[in-house]
Amino acid sequence: MNNHEIDYKLYGDDMQFVEVELDPQETVIAEAGSLMMMDDQIRMETIFGDGSNQSGGLMGKLIGAGKRVLTGESLFMTTFTNEGAGKKHVSFASPYPGKIIPMDLSEINGKLICQKDAFLAAAKGVAVGVEFQRKIGTGFFGGEGFIMQKLEGDGMSFVHAGGTIHKRELQVGETLRVDTGCLVAMTGDIDYNIEYVGGVKTALFGGEGLFFATLKGPGTVWVQSLPFSRLASRVFAAAPERGGSKGEGSVAGGLFDLLGGDRR
Repeated sequence: MNNHEIDYKLYGDDMQFVEVELDPQETVIAEAGSLMMMDDQIRMETIFGDGSNQSGGLMGKLIGAGKRVLTGESLFMTTFTNEGAGKKHVSFASPYPGKIIPMDLSEINGKLICQKDAFLAAAKGVAVGVEFQRKIGTGFFGGEGFIMQKLEGDGMSFVHAGGTIHKRELQVGETLRVDTGCLVAMTGDIDYNIEYVGGVKTALFGGEGLFFATLKGPGTVWVQSLPFSRLASRVFAAAPERGGSKGEGSVAGGLFDLLGGDRR
């Protein structure tokens, strides 16, 4: 085992958080801003790069950081190390409604490909890099893009996705077509491509976008029912314009007026 062996417990249903149990000198890495709470005697440190190998010199750290920039993530990650004598706990919260999926990389041949914003936390030693898709069409039209995140190692990782999560085992030659935004993660042996929906009327009026992901087995795929982009677009569409929509929520509107709010 090259990774720290961490224990964990999931709490909640639609807004989950994961509590990681650390033995003395054990470390977990996480995305900046995902911390919920932690016990005393846990040392928090911001590191440069992907957090997998801090002994590779400045050039190695720069390459790791550059890969993270390509996926739209921060240059930095945060480590949490138990410096006490007994077991300590640190918890990480999901950023929006959905589920946290525990992934033991040792059980999926040491590699997981996921959306660029799906990674939440992992045992120290897990490499958080990028996965370049071979097919150029995937890059131009893939929704989640030509570049996806790649988690490598033999330890525990935690991935977050929106809504309900569905795990699908694909047999040899079996194909699954998924909306590009609904694809959460897949094992490294899945053949991934982007296909055009086809048909002018379907493309223009179907409301499902012009392209979908084609996943070919063997391997495992995780799909989410509520991509954050879809949730955000619904919220944005329902939000009243500034100074408008007085009819919605009359009680709230009346309270707003009572407190001297300006509805102009």
